[in-house]
Amino acid sequence: MALFVPYLKTHGHLEHLSITVGIIGSRKILQDDDYGSKGWSVLGQHLIIYGFDADAEACDLANAELSNRNISWKEKHIPLALASTIGEATLYVTGHPACSSLYPPNEPLISRFNGFEHSMKPNFTVEIETTTIDNFCKNENVEFDFLQIDVQGADLDVLKGASKALENCLLGVQVEVEFIPLYLQQPLFADIDLCLRSYGFSLFDLITDNPWCRVTRACSPLRAASRAGQLTWADACYLRDPLQNSTSHAQSPDQILKLACLADVLEFPDYALELLGYLTIEYGNDSIYNFAPVISEVLSQFPDLIDQGLDKLPIMKAIENRFSRV
Repeated sequence: MALFVPYLKTHGHLEHLSITVGIIGSRKILQDDDYGSKGWSVLGQHLIIYGFDADAEACDLANAELSNRNISWKEKHIPLALASTIGEATLYVTGHPACSSLYPPNEPLISRFNGFEHSMKPNFTVEIETTTIDNFCKNENVEFDFLQIDVQGADLDVLKGASKALENCLLGVQVEVEFIPLYLQQPLFADIDLCLRSYGFSLFDLITDNPWCRVTRACSPLRAASRAGQLTWADACYLRDPLQNSTSHAQSPDQILKLACLADVLEFPDYALELLGYLTIEYGNDSIYNFAPVISEVLSQFPDLIDQGLDKLPIMKAIENRFSRV
C-alpha cells in the first residue's frame, strides 16, 4: 500500500504530473490482473494505462468491462503483439492461453516438472503481425514511465523493441524472467538483467510469491517445506537510480518525483522517502518540491518513530530547514 502518494495528492504536488504505464501481455485472467485496482489506483486521475495483448477478444472484453466501471484513471487495451521488430511471427498457442508464446514450449524439459503438462502443452500455431513499443510511442505520441512485461519467454524481444523508451523516458520495468528454458531458445534472466543494466536500471527485487514460481519434479512425491521445488521464474523489478547515475535521463525534479511515486506504489517506501528527501534538499526552495510536510505526516503515522523522536531521525534533520519555507 502506498504511503506517500495520498499525501502528495492532498498537498497538490501531483497536479502537474501524469504517470503512463504500459502492460504488455495484459489479458485479464485473475483478479490480480486488474492492474488499475492493484495498488496503482491510488494515483487516480494522474494514471494512464495502456494494455497490449495479441488476443483481440481479450482486449475487447477488458475495454467493455472498464466501460462499466467508474474508474478514476484512464485505461485502454489495444490488440497488438509487441516484439523486437515490425513484421510477422508465429504464436504458439498452448493449453492455457496465458502460457502462449512467440517461442515454442520446451516439451522435454517441462515434462520433468509437475503442473506444466496441460498449461504449456502446444495446441496450435497462428501467424500474427508484430510491432514494437518504440513504433507505438512514435505513432501515438506516448511516453511510458513504467512497463510491466509478461509475454512468456519473449520479454527480452519486447525490451529490444523499446530501446528509445529505455534511453529517453522509462523510469522502471517489471518483467517476467525465467531461470530455465521453459521455451525453446528463449532468453533467460541473465540476458534480461544485462540488457536493463546496460540502460542504467538497478534490480530492486525478484518477486516469487506466486506458487508456480517454484515447481517440483514430476517423478518425485517429495516436497520440502522450506524449498517448494526449483525456482523456474519470477517477476524482476527494475528502477532507475538518479542519485547514483548522473547520466540518467531521470535527473529533472519532475522525473525524480514520478520515480518516487512509482517506488511508493511498488512498495519500496524507503526509496520513495530517499528521493523525496533529495528533492526537498536540492529543490525545496520551490514549494512544488518541498516535501517536508508530507514526509513529516507520513512518518507520524508510526508510533515507534514518534517514540524515538521524529526530530532525531536523519531524514528529518536533513530537511529541517525546509519547514520554515512551506
